[in-house]
Amino acid sequence: MERAGRLIGKLRLSSKVASPEEMARAAWPAAVGKRLAARTGRVSLYGATMVVEVEDAVWQSQLSTLSSQILGKIEKLLGSGAVLKLEFRIGVMRRMPQRVEKPSPLFDEADGIKDPSFRQIYIASRRRASA
Repeated sequence: MERAGRLIGKLRLSSKVASPEEMARAAWPAAVGKRLAARTGRVSLYGATMVVEVEDAVWQSQLSTLSSQILGKIEKLLGSGAVLKLEFRIGVMRRMPQRVEKPSPLFDEADGIKDPSFRQIYIASRRRASA
């Protein structure tokens, strides 16, 4: 089965079906892979420049060094001239909902005493010492 991005590139759809920006958005995950596309934000097309939002300056630097390779893959998908330049901008990334963890109960050293009667004696003696 072929990837959707390759199919889109082969179809050479008219602008009535999909705008150049929609084509660029569809080609981005196919060009960089699902994992890397998940780490980037909104993809926009301004003329022949594709602008991609990234999390921070480290991602911006790393992707800038790979831009010629990425452009080659995009050209294979969309054809030559569709995207001539890549620009990576630091954008505000939306955080996914985080799962709230239940607070762990405080450790009580009396829990380490296996014998229930000794545990009760220890707890009672601790209360008397703090009073």
